[in-house]
Amino acid sequence: GLKGQPLAPIGVATIFLSNVVGEDGDAERRGGRRVLEEACHAEQLAVIGWRGVPVQPDALGGAARASAPRIEQAIFSAGAAFTEAETRCFRARKRAERAIAVGGLRGYLASMSFRTVTYKAMCAADQLASFYPDLRDPGFTAPFVIFHQRYSTNTTPSWERAQPFRLIGHNGEINTIQGNVNRMRAREGRLGADRLADEDLLKPVIDEEGSDSAMLDNALELLVRGGRDIRHALAMLIPEAWEGFDVDPAVRDFYRYHACLMEPWDGPAGLVFTDGVRVGAALDRNGLRPLRYAVCEDGLIACASEAGAVDVRGHGRVRRGKLGPGEMLCVDPERGGIEDDETIKSRLAAQRPYGAWLNDQSQSMSAGVPVEDVPADLVARQAAFGYTKEEFTFVLRPMATQGHEPVFSMGDDTAASVLATQPRLLYSYVKQRFAQVTNPPIDHLRERLVMSLRTTLGPPAPLLRDGPEAARLLQLDTFLLFPSGLAALRALPNPFNVAELDATFGVVDGPAGLGQACRRLARDAESAVQAGAAIVVVSDTGANQDRAPIPALLAVGSVHHHLMRAGLRSRTSLVVETDEARDVHHVVSLLGYGAQAICPRLALQSIAALPSPATQERYVRAIEDGTLKVLAKMGISTVDSYRGAQIFEIIGLDAEVVDACFAGTPSPVGGATFADLGEEVLARQAAGFREAAPALVSPGFFKHHKNATEFHATNPDVVDALHASATVKELAAAHALRRAVGDGPAADAAASYERFTRLITDRPPTYPRDLLAMRPAGPALPVEAVEPVDGILRRFSTGAMSHGSIAAEAHETIAIAMNRLGGKSNTGEGGEDPARFRIRRRAADQDGPGIQTRRGRPAARSQGNGGNRASPPHAGGDRSDLAAAASRHLFHRGPGPADLRPQAGQSARRHLRQAGRRSRRGYHRGRRRQRAGRCRPRRRVGWRDRRQPTVVDQECRHAVGDRPG
Repeated sequence: GLKGQPLAPIGVATIFLSNVVGEDGDAERRGGRRVLEEACHAEQLAVIGWRGVPVQPDALGGAARASAPRIEQAIFSAGAAFTEAETRCFRARKRAERAIAVGGLRGYLASMSFRTVTYKAMCAADQLASFYPDLRDPGFTAPFVIFHQRYSTNTTPSWERAQPFRLIGHNGEINTIQGNVNRMRAREGRLGADRLADEDLLKPVIDEEGSDSAMLDNALELLVRGGRDIRHALAMLIPEAWEGFDVDPAVRDFYRYHACLMEPWDGPAGLVFTDGVRVGAALDRNGLRPLRYAVCEDGLIACASEAGAVDVRGHGRVRRGKLGPGEMLCVDPERGGIEDDETIKSRLAAQRPYGAWLNDQSQSMSAGVPVEDVPADLVARQAAFGYTKEEFTFVLRPMATQGHEPVFSMGDDTAASVLATQPRLLYSYVKQRFAQVTNPPIDHLRERLVMSLRTTLGPPAPLLRDGPEAARLLQLDTFLLFPSGLAALRALPNPFNVAELDATFGVVDGPAGLGQACRRLARDAESAVQAGAAIVVVSDTGANQDRAPIPALLAVGSVHHHLMRAGLRSRTSLVVETDEARDVHHVVSLLGYGAQAICPRLALQSIAALPSPATQERYVRAIEDGTLKVLAKMGISTVDSYRGAQIFEIIGLDAEVVDACFAGTPSPVGGATFADLGEEVLARQAAGFREAAPALVSPGFFKHHKNATEFHATNPDVVDALHASATVKELAAAHALRRAVGDGPAADAAASYERFTRLITDRPPTYPRDLLAMRPAGPALPVEAVEPVDGILRRFSTGAMSHGSIAAEAHETIAIAMNRLGGKSNTGEGGEDPARFRIRRRAADQDGPGIQTRRGRPAARSQGNGGNRASPPHAGGDRSDLAAAASRHLFHRGPGPADLRPQAGQSARRHLRQAGRRSRRGYHRGRRRQRAGRCRPRRRVGWRDRRQPTVVDQECRHAVGDRPG
């Protein structure tokens, strides 16, 4: 349809339009085309034709076919004015997207460019060419192609979320996505986009309806269209671990400088990217996704997450390699072809005098020195801020003497804060989330080199500008400040102007004063930033007999989110001086809701009052180590990425509180209002400042006490009743309960079991489920009309738990239970002993690349997965010799270390290279033995070497899975 058109550069826009049939659908599609044509006209791009993209719907599955959009392509030209053509395409697309949203139309622009065109669908990779006949046309050629088959793990699949996106294909998860999006939103209106577009046109910078990968693509596209090379932009967004490694000084300065502009988009990531001229690949700082490449003699270059994904036979000699953590590979025809990581980073570092800018502009600061003076009203302040005796016994004193967090058993059997009989601090309402599914956590001890607590303070420069002013920030090694460090911060001259905000409210204002104080605090913060405050210090140390403290988390959240809504958050840094925060969860909660530095003044003074060997240095080290551990659970490496990420869920706060102070945090149930929280604050304030002899209490949150008032679900009465319900006390509790039920109602055991169940069902509300009651759906049915129990149980299936995530005994016990019920036990990615295939066959399995799963019969049901966080050898923690022997047996290794991770302080990169060489040597030795006819295998560690007790089915009284001899 373009015959006779002049030979000018042609652009293509691929758009997904409404699939509604009939006149309404036709009208909506006409509206989408009109919107795009008007957007092109505004950017001096002439649409010269429309093309319906040929498709074969029969190549798709049922769900994809039902939701498939109408796919069309607009052909356009830039005419004689071809300058900045890609930038004009970007602006035209932003205009069209805004008009589509305003008009309520269905329209998604998969690509719009003079250089690239995107073909994607909600289907597997081998279905794409069948769906798009264009891709089978011999006349359709391209110098490069990027592709990605996505297994959706954290968003619902859709046509729009299919990959690749406009610049990247991304395999992984951005663990810090909420914080990254919040901070990009805070930059809106102050991007420094003078040469790119009007700031209002760029809003929203991030499409929050997209997946985390799509949002990363949005950020990358902004940086590229703003004038940066795509390799430069990727190095800003996903930097390598440059602080703990021996990095070239110029490259280190490059990363130090750009850390002042952009926080890392942290998480496991394997990326392929292109700007239409260059094409390349990159890995995250931990190398948690594989990328292997092949460079052929005839010029073909292939890179994929799996070796052999692209057939390179017939292309001459092949040089193979793989990307390491934080490395990048690029093919740039303008620079002679393939560039390795060192070449790319060295060239980027030489573009500007980053080191000179940092030396001239940045200012290093100390965190300060330990406090020496203990206030006379120490106990009164401790009581007013909710300190307890048991906190000192179980938390603060161990931290100050041992230098790390105390070890507790998993779980908390006390009531949720909103249901507790004793008031609890606001921090207990927010629950930390952690890495799941394909998202591996980090071992913060062995992988300390890739983690960072580095903190910067001061107003960051506009994102799209380069210059020495971006380095004009304060640099600290940690986010934790001593009072002397905060005093030095307050004394800094311009441009680091400090504004003080009083986070207290009058006792005479009553409980309602708390909500009013939060709103007043937010307004004061806005006024301070508009007046030029580079650093805002929120302090509750003004609490006294007449003034009650605003909970620090409430104060930080209200200021942070109000400045976000006002578009001012990117102009200042938020520092918290608080007498309330004292343990790791308190600190990470403040960081997660926007605090950039924290001074726990009263906690440090309390530690100073403890006798030796308690020291403030050990306490600070424990807080820092615990913070790294929390980051590691979510697979996050840097505190800068965690800051403001809001990786929490809230249980028990009213919607008004959540919207004002914790916007964007999941909160499935309501609960305490500002007035409820105000009552608790005033009660603590009175206990500290209005009592003649204030004293700390022990409410029983950490340990059950006979005279404590806080209820514990597993209290001594419950445990005693559980023991009494068993007829044979040596048996495990689960089997004892089964026998108690089976003995009949006349048996003594049944009466004991009834007492046990009454204690559970009649307890005070402890968990949200205790507030639920069964509501009949209708009249009762006769039992004969209900499906038999056996039929129902056949549909039961356990969650996927790979061997290594739980012990072999638990793994096998679950299999026994599900076999007995007639259900299915899902072994995740497997790894269990092959002997179990002959004894107890599980009905479900889950495959993951690079993981040894099973060597026996296939499972009845299979799940695809990209690696389970708890699969061996990824499970964290120190392995015992017994577990190491089991690992060697199951992974068919000889004697030697079972853990592939480096020891503490050892270079992770060097260790992985050595492990790879050992693995290759072992493989080739085995191949040589086979060729020589030496078929007798070397001795492997067997089950008998585990010295592990046999698992016995207590009901059937026989061993499960006899160990091979």
